[in-house]
Amino acid sequence: MDPALFPDTDPGEGPASNVAEFTVSEISGALKRTIEDAFGHVRLRGEVSGYRGPHASGHAYFSLKDDKARIDAVIWRTSFAKLAFKPEEGLEIVATGRLTTYPGSSKYQIVIEDVRPAGAGALMALLNERRQMLEAEGLFAEARKKPLPFLPRVVGVVTSPTGAVIRDICHRIADRFPVHVLVWPVKVQGEGSGDQVANAIAGFNGLSEKSKVPRPDVIIVARGGGSLEDLWGFNDEAVVRAAAASEIPLISAVGHETDWTLIDHAADRRAPTPTGAAEMAVPVRAELIADVAGLHARLGQAVTRRLDQDRRLVAQTARALPTADMLLALPRRHLDEAASSLDSGFRVLISERRQAFSGAAGRLSLSTLDGAVRDKRGALRQSGAEADHAMAGLLARRRAAYQKAASVIQPMGVSALTKAARLRLTALSDRLARAERDLTRLRRDQLANIWRVASGLGPQKVLARGYAIVRDREDRPVTDPAALDAGAVLSLEFAGGKRIGAIATTGSEDSATGAFGPRKRRKKPISQEREQGDLF
Repeated sequence: MDPALFPDTDPGEGPASNVAEFTVSEISGALKRTIEDAFGHVRLRGEVSGYRGPHASGHAYFSLKDDKARIDAVIWRTSFAKLAFKPEEGLEIVATGRLTTYPGSSKYQIVIEDVRPAGAGALMALLNERRQMLEAEGLFAEARKKPLPFLPRVVGVVTSPTGAVIRDICHRIADRFPVHVLVWPVKVQGEGSGDQVANAIAGFNGLSEKSKVPRPDVIIVARGGGSLEDLWGFNDEAVVRAAAASEIPLISAVGHETDWTLIDHAADRRAPTPTGAAEMAVPVRAELIADVAGLHARLGQAVTRRLDQDRRLVAQTARALPTADMLLALPRRHLDEAASSLDSGFRVLISERRQAFSGAAGRLSLSTLDGAVRDKRGALRQSGAEADHAMAGLLARRRAAYQKAASVIQPMGVSALTKAARLRLTALSDRLARAERDLTRLRRDQLANIWRVASGLGPQKVLARGYAIVRDREDRPVTDPAALDAGAVLSLEFAGGKRIGAIATTGSEDSATGAFGPRKRRKKPISQEREQGDLF
């Protein structure tokens, strides 16, 4: 700059100017007002970049870009909560808001108040991406799907309480099979609809058997038809996860048959329409009654046929079985043979017992018993005498031996031997006395036993059992009636020594013949012989 042209200026300074000077704050505020006045509300289309979700404060910060430019964007917390469609990384959207500047960094940005997807293509791209992500987690797997109950008692419906959908469902259920319908009212379109549907599904599953509200056996999530944007709430990730996690079987009836949402893939069954969902939930009552009647008729016919078959089988089996006479023929023959053998065996046994009794009676005569008693008494007396004699001899021998030993021993050195011998002699004397007492007691016991046996076999004991001794005039026992003469005087001795007189009415010559010719010997009745027991 030439100083001559500007004489008032310092050669070291630049040329003077009349341009107004502004502070940084003033120029930043002027730019802010200019931009806000010129671009109060705009709709800006671009791709979301740098989106990480809402900040801890609730605000969301990201950028919108296209192939040539980039602009910062912010959504305040109050606006973010009202958005029906949330921005996502890489998604092309149409943002409605106002442009402003940020003086702190000399940048301009758009404050977004509403977000819409940039056309159906972007929504479909987002929908496919979300479907692939959830499918990769296994939420759409067929193995997770549960069968629907055949006849539910309670049907839960998640839908709008004011639309035609709930009326169609209730009307269809009432026509087919009336059951209890429990409605959980929700928004089916717009902001917050997805969260309400997810909460309704979780709420139905949270009911227990003890709660006042009955727990549904099947859930129907229903909505009428609409555009992709109208049905977007049922593509929400929370709704899909709630449907996949439902323990109660779930039927999806969102839109018409050509419409589809992500909840259709996660549900256990998909219905083309809400009315179709009602038909899937309950059967037709009239058809069930007809089926039961048909099954009852078939059961009756089957039972009748089975009974007829069993009757024919029993009749055929009965014809093949032997009769009662054929079955009892062989056992009857064995019984008859056993009865015959038993009769002959009884006769043989009675004969053998009679012979044994006769032999025993012959051996038990009174004279034999008297002789046995006398022999035992003599043997007992002899044994006692021999024992006394042997005891006396033993004492004599022991006494002589003692005296001989006492005479041999010297009187002066035998005091100890004498004392020991005296003690031994005392011990032997005690043992001898004990042996004598034991022997005497043993002999007495033997004698008492023999005497007891002899007393049992003595005549008085026999007489006590009802017998009597027949004696003649010389008081001799009569053993043979053939030796008696008619008119002989007899005496009968009974128990206790009592006697009575008697006279023989028949003699030896009348024993074989009677007054009217030979007498037949009468046999004892068989009953008396059989009743006669054994003496022992």
